[in-house]
Amino acid sequence: MRYVARRAAQSVVIIAGVIVLTFLLLHIIPGDPARQILGIHATDEQVAQLRQRWGLNRPLIVQFGSFVARLFSHADTGNSLYYNVPTRSLIVPRMGVTLELVALAGVFCILITVPLAVWAATHQNRLPDHLIRIIPAIGAGMPALWLGLMLIVLFSVRLRWFPVGGAGPGAWLTFRGLILPALTAALAITPLLIRSLRAELLEVLQSDYVAAARTRSLSEPRVLFVHAARNAIVPMLTLLGLNLAYLVGSTVVVEQVFDINGLGVLMFDSISNRDFPVVQGIALFFAIVVVLVNLLTEAVAALVDPRLRARS
Repeated sequence: MRYVARRAAQSVVIIAGVIVLTFLLLHIIPGDPARQILGIHATDEQVAQLRQRWGLNRPLIVQFGSFVARLFSHADTGNSLYYNVPTRSLIVPRMGVTLELVALAGVFCILITVPLAVWAATHQNRLPDHLIRIIPAIGAGMPALWLGLMLIVLFSVRLRWFPVGGAGPGAWLTFRGLILPALTAALAITPLLIRSLRAELLEVLQSDYVAAARTRSLSEPRVLFVHAARNAIVPMLTLLGLNLAYLVGSTVVVEQVFDINGLGVLMFDSISNRDFPVVQGIALFFAIVVVLVNLLTEAVAALVDPRLRARS
């Protein structure tokens, strides 16, 4: 519990930093949101009036104070400049499908990584090992946009196993509609996870305690999954947690390709419209998700490997 408490305190500092940086960076982006919404034919007076109504003409420190006060009092980042509604009413209805997409992509990462890494480690320097190291690396070089389109052509248009896009109503239709998007997001980081777990397994399989387990006439699957995998999987879990930031960010492209009405699409539209409060709300939500998952990953890793707790 002390270990988790220390990590949680560090996470609070990180989230506070994200709040400050998100606010500052969005105000540095070129473009006036008032001009963007009113259009190029609006007069300077109309733009000035709208900026005054939104409070954009106030000093930056005053705007930041109002932003923080609104964040803690109303649990949102203000009213959307484009839709003129609280950002929470735009973010909350869409966060469910995005979280489901990220969670399913994480499950696919584990389901793909563990068997392939184990197969490669147990066939070191043989054909399966070479194939597993080469083929995922090729997939990692494919852009998510192109890979998603290829999966749609193969599994949706030709084989008709999955819908072309969108997540339908109901648990089954939602799950079916998220399979291809989650697979697209997962394939981007599985090569890193496979290499990490394979290297750790090779090192662990040569250790003394694995050799001792084999001398006790234990079955090879038990030696592999009970004695070796417990120590080898910790770095992979840590790497998965670290790459969740990429996984969350990649939903912006994936949701566009598969026509999923999640936070990625809302983020893209809000950036295009210079809708600062919505972008700030989504960025803060993504940051909190990433921090919480990393905290959970570290807690699980420390539970599996007590040496991490001792070093901390």
